[in-house]
Amino acid sequence: MTAGSQITVLGLGDMGSAIARTFVARGFRTTVWNRTTARTEPLVEVGATAAPTAAEAVAASPLVVVCLLDGTAVDQVLASVASAVAGKTLVNVTSGSPAQARANERWAREHGAEYIDGKIMGDPPYVGTDHIMFPFSGSPTAYETHEPTLRTLGGIAYHGEDPGAAAVEFMAQVAFSYELLIGFLHVLKLVRSEGFDVAAFTERAAGSLAVFPSLLNSMAQAVKSGEYGPDLGSLDVQAALMNDMIGHRAAQGVEAVRMREIKDLMDRRIAAGHGDQGFSSLFELLPPQA
Repeated sequence: MTAGSQITVLGLGDMGSAIARTFVARGFRTTVWNRTTARTEPLVEVGATAAPTAAEAVAASPLVVVCLLDGTAVDQVLASVASAVAGKTLVNVTSGSPAQARANERWAREHGAEYIDGKIMGDPPYVGTDHIMFPFSGSPTAYETHEPTLRTLGGIAYHGEDPGAAAVEFMAQVAFSYELLIGFLHVLKLVRSEGFDVAAFTERAAGSLAVFPSLLNSMAQAVKSGEYGPDLGSLDVQAALMNDMIGHRAAQGVEAVRMREIKDLMDRRIAAGHGDQGFSSLFELLPPQA
């Protein structure tokens, strides 16, 4: 058994337990710790070793995976293991912001440890399969060293040395899904308010999604270059639809905040002389970065 096959997992909620169980199943000598010690018992039964304290768990392995409830819990646990982390690699897969990831990396560096930040895109039953994705960022040396081990968890991707990059990727992916899905629910309300079958509509609408990958890539390139072609048609033409879109929603008592926002942006862009450009050009009017 080599040092590289020794792993510690701090935090045994549903996801942490799934991670630890996967490591045990793949033959890693796995040490586990959880604030509520009863959570360690099922892992011990399948071959893990339970440590009485977080610091002792960290001391047991060169690679430490942290999977806790939130950033506050991470801060508390890191404070308790400060004397044990020197020479270790910390892989924190707890949900959190890019700023939190960068603060954790500074803490790790100040205490002599390498830091990799990770996020989890999937559910506990899928850990160890191709149906879950872990974006990582942080120390390139540590990532290269431990990449084979991290691949045990599922699909992985490295987003660079900035420790906040994985969190940026995760939050953007989740936000994209939420923005899309809340809009979809509003549309279903509109369809149902008119007395039509939402399932039949969705089946038809889903067929149109095939055009979106190329459209999204085209829009991203336009934003990157600042050269806006007439995607979805020119704003002059698109804007003519907006009063009907808003009026229809208002008549059915369906939320129209997003439609009003779009109309306002289109009107402003047209007034500035850019009516020949497309939807992606509205990016230029979004609020500036804080």
